[in-house]
Order: sequence, then structure tokens, then C-alpha cells
Amino acid sequence: MVSVDGQPVIYIVSDSIGETAELVARAAASQFDSGKVEVRRIPFVNHPEEIPEIVSQAAEERAVIVFTLVMPQLRSILQEEAEKRGVKAVDILGPVLEALEASLGRPPRFEPGLMRKVDEEYFRRVEAIEFAVKYDDGKDPRGLSMADLVVLGVSRTGKTPLCMYLAHKKIRAANVPLVPEVPLPQELFSVPRDRLVGLTVQPEYLIQIRRERLKALGLPPDAEYARPERVYKELSYAEEVMRKLGCMVIDVTNKAVEETAGKVLEVYYRGLRYRPE
Repeated sequence: MVSVDGQPVIYIVSDSIGETAELVARAAASQFDSGKVEVRRIPFVNHPEEIPEIVSQAAEERAVIVFTLVMPQLRSILQEEAEKRGVKAVDILGPVLEALEASLGRPPRFEPGLMRKVDEEYFRRVEAIEFAVKYDDGKDPRGLSMADLVVLGVSRTGKTPLCMYLAHKKIRAANVPLVPEVPLPQELFSVPRDRLVGLTVQPEYLIQIRRERLKALGLPPDAEYARPERVYKELSYAEEVMRKLGCMVIDVTNKAVEETAGKVLEVYYRGLRYRPE
């Protein structure tokens, strides 16, 4: 199992992309001398007729085969071919599948690539969370064109918690605070109306929330931020902006973020079915 340059050769054979088998192979190789090893990954092996040629090549190079094949038929054929040609073949997945089947009392799904699908879901979620953080509170208007959804509203209407909740659903959401004295980003007017969500709230409820926020910060509760005239002015301005943009508007008064998100998701997925690519 030595290549031309003297390094051991390991064939990674998988019905998916072969990452799991390669990690195990490299971990094992690290226990020997320099730990250097030549890995040749052969992914997406899904047909029995592919296996004899792979094993034949491995035999010529005196390589070890490390494989993760879900289908029992493919595992069996590879093991038979390897034995016939005197090639060492290590089954990473098979023994674990058999042990779990015996323990759980039911067969596995025998569907290649499931772990990769789980990983992709995880990374999409992480990407959406990072997006929500990066484009929170109007930090960078360039993110508006890349967002799946853009959330609008005055301060303390729950824009950030909603965006984070949507991120955990793998939806990239940005949010823009509506402040009468601050001009709206021009990028906002290029966002399709079905990707805009406006949050509104009853004035008395918002006044109370803002007073509580001021107290938590050690500030007087009668500061400008929580004065009724200021709150009414901001809500009136926000209503005007949302009407101009023609976006969906949700009243978040006394609503948990999950309830608001449920309404947003219902509209979002319904729109997605009719949205041109």
C-alpha cells in the first residue's frame, strides 16, 4: 500500500462524498510515523458494476480501501471483490448499522447522503443566523437585496427577535428601524413587496415597553423615547412608510415572537410557491 513517492495509499469509497471515511482514515494514519498518507476519494459509488474496477485499481497500488456504503448489496460486493484480489477493505459504516438495527429492532433507511443533507441544513441555519446579526438594525443596507425577508418597524417592536427566529428556520432576514429623522435606505425601495414585513403595535403598549426599557438602562422613564407624543409620531411615520411600500403589516401587540413568526412564515411560504426564480 505504497505510492510512487513512498506514502501509503488509501482508497475512500463512498455512496456519498466520503468525508466520514476520510476523517477516520486520516485519524488512523496519524498513528503511524509521519502520519502522511495519500488519500484517493471515490465518491457517489451507487452501482455494483463500478466496484470491480475500483478494487482492481486498489490492488495494483497495494492500497487499503476504507468504505462507507449504506446499501448491503454494495458492501457485500466490495468485500467479495477485495477478498478475491487480496485487498484490505475496512467497512466503517456496516457494523454500526447492524448494531443499531439489532438494538432498535428496525432496519435503517438505506438512503445514501443523509448525513450530508443534515450538515447542509445546519450550515444553512448558521448562515442565516450570521446574516441576521450582520444586517440587524439597518447596519448595512447592502444586505437588503440579499435578504429573503426584510422586517420594518419602530424601536421595540421585536424586529431583531423575529429575524433571529426566522434565521433558525433558515430564512435570511434583515431589519430596518423606522425613525422619522433618519432617511430610509434607497435599497429598501428595490426589495419586492412580498419580501417586506412591517411590524406595528398599539401606542399604549409600546409606551409601557419603552418605559420598562429605560428603567432597565437606569434612565428616567419619562425620557423623550417613551413620551406619548414621540411614540405617536413614530407610529404614524411607520404606518405611512409601510403603506407606501405596500408591505404586509402585523400588529405585534401582546404577541409572542413565535406567533408573529408563524404569520410571517405562512405568507412567506405561500408567496414562495408563486415567486419566479
